[in-house]
Amino acid sequence: MVNAVRWAVIGPGNIARRFATQLSSSQYGSLVSVGSSDPERARTFAEEFGAAKSGDYDSVLSDPEVDAVYVATVHTTHAELTIAALQAGKHVLCEKPIAPNHGQAMAMVDAARAADRVLVEAYMYRFHPQTKKVLELVGDGTIGDLVHIDAAFAFATGRSEGRLFDPNLAGGGILDVGGYPISYARAIAGAAAGKPFLDPISLDAKGTVDGGVDVWSVAQLSFAGGVTASARTGIRVSESSVTVYGTKGLIKLSDPWTLSEQPVLTLTVAGQDPQELTFEAKPYALEADGLAAAVGVGETTEISLDDSLGNAKALDAWREAISLRYPFEADDADIPTVSGQPLRVDDSTMIYGEIAGIGKRVSRLVMGCDNQPNLSHASALFDHFYSLGGNAFDTAYIYGRGAHETLLGQWIRNRGVREDVVVITKGAHTPHCDPESITRQLLESLERQGTDYADIYLMHRDNEDIPVGEFVDVLDGHVKAGRIKVFGGSNWRPERIDEANAYARTAGKQGFELLSNHFGLAEAYDVPWNGCRHATDPESKRWLAERQIPLLPWSSQARGFFTGRARPDDRSDEELVRCYYSDENFERLRRAEKVAAEFGVAATAIALAFVLHQPFPTFPLFGPRSIAETRSSIDALKVKLTPEQVAYLDLASD
Repeated sequence: MVNAVRWAVIGPGNIARRFATQLSSSQYGSLVSVGSSDPERARTFAEEFGAAKSGDYDSVLSDPEVDAVYVATVHTTHAELTIAALQAGKHVLCEKPIAPNHGQAMAMVDAARAADRVLVEAYMYRFHPQTKKVLELVGDGTIGDLVHIDAAFAFATGRSEGRLFDPNLAGGGILDVGGYPISYARAIAGAAAGKPFLDPISLDAKGTVDGGVDVWSVAQLSFAGGVTASARTGIRVSESSVTVYGTKGLIKLSDPWTLSEQPVLTLTVAGQDPQELTFEAKPYALEADGLAAAVGVGETTEISLDDSLGNAKALDAWREAISLRYPFEADDADIPTVSGQPLRVDDSTMIYGEIAGIGKRVSRLVMGCDNQPNLSHASALFDHFYSLGGNAFDTAYIYGRGAHETLLGQWIRNRGVREDVVVITKGAHTPHCDPESITRQLLESLERQGTDYADIYLMHRDNEDIPVGEFVDVLDGHVKAGRIKVFGGSNWRPERIDEANAYARTAGKQGFELLSNHFGLAEAYDVPWNGCRHATDPESKRWLAERQIPLLPWSSQARGFFTGRARPDDRSDEELVRCYYSDENFERLRRAEKVAAEFGVAATAIALAFVLHQPFPTFPLFGPRSIAETRSSIDALKVKLTPEQVAYLDLASD
């Protein structure tokens, strides 16, 4: 049963007026309140549409008689208001785009899932029967195999000022209406593949940027299976169209977006007379009812949260292709938390360990800093990890040619947390694995990060042509100079570590305190990159247990082997096959899935928990590309494996 929903509008502008006008035609919704930064404006809107209450944002969000809010403010305020509403226990219909960038969108989606509230991005056309018919025709093969989608939404403003021309308000066509053709193309490509949506495998674009906003742009998309799409948008030229091409015909829409009066769908199939289909419905009322139907279920079927995240990522790619970033997204900007609230830490979930010489507790999970495309994305990801008690970050001189060190350093400065975090800095990667390069790269890394020391320094590779004592000498010198607290080796043989420490003891110098090799539940038969070393073999495990040297394992989840990607009959990922495919590893996967079912987590969390439950200290590195991936890894901390379960997973017992 669908329950009635009492609505509040936040941001009583033109788009809110369309929503309020049609809300009375919905089956389940009624307008009860209006909120605005201008209380008088809210009162006038409330009187016009018969809402009993009006006020500022806080009064609306704290009202127990409001079940859901429609956020219709400018793009740059969507995230903060949406998160505040979700935390207040409200369901949210947020105007498109859900946020100016994927980083903010991730935080909003995570907030919705954490609050167990419905969040819907307000692409009202997705709820309309015309759209559902298009997806049905494509999905059942009426026009044959899908070949190409041509979609455009552009309009001529007739102005040169206002929010559309303000880069500080995320102006321009791509974010205002460009999301329509992108989202439709993704939905149509998905329908052809029997899925709710598909994300493009490539996106290129050209466009005109004037005054810091895009005024006209064309994007070319490619999808798996060879389907292509063209998307056009702008704010100085009018165009509104969608044409879907198949091997047997095409679908053409006269009014794909506004859906006023009776839009016409023309279906043309080879050998048949064209058909015209008309539809009569009110899309804003339908999207309100779509949210109502999702209450108690989780998400709407028309546009899921993962769909919105994919759309945000595609819009980021479109803007990046035409070199458009807004001032508040710059990689040297002081980007606040997405919620606008102070960064708070709940460390009740995280577990910690000690590494001698650091002087701080170290989160047992270490976030890898090599998957963040920009500061907006990095800030959302780092904030989330830090809020869960994660304080250890791994970066390297070569990652992104220095870009990732710079992003991490900027985030640390923005949050003022340098003394609260543990930063791992890696350098001396082949072919620059020599004492001179260690010093040169370390100084440059510290400059990029905006700090004067590294908590942990790891040599990224070893160079066995150089006597190990020369490395100890230079690293010990940096310790004495205060630039490094402790150091170790990544991709080093245990024997070389022993040799280095024997030299250090004789010379009265600091030795290697850590090792960072590949280690995980799946035994490695090869490594993904030249010069890498693993510690998954029995001899290395014995050495680690005897020495009790902390291990910072990379690829601790076996590059996705435990996520469901690996199947004996699927050999499409050559690297995964080369490194991990064996009968023994597939048996480990089967056992991980069995244990995962007992704990109610994913198998990949069991694989990570296995690393955390070794008889030697481990601080596994993980490299999430999204907040959702962070969440799935954090689940490993809930798993308390017995020694018998650890042995069972490692095939040491039945």
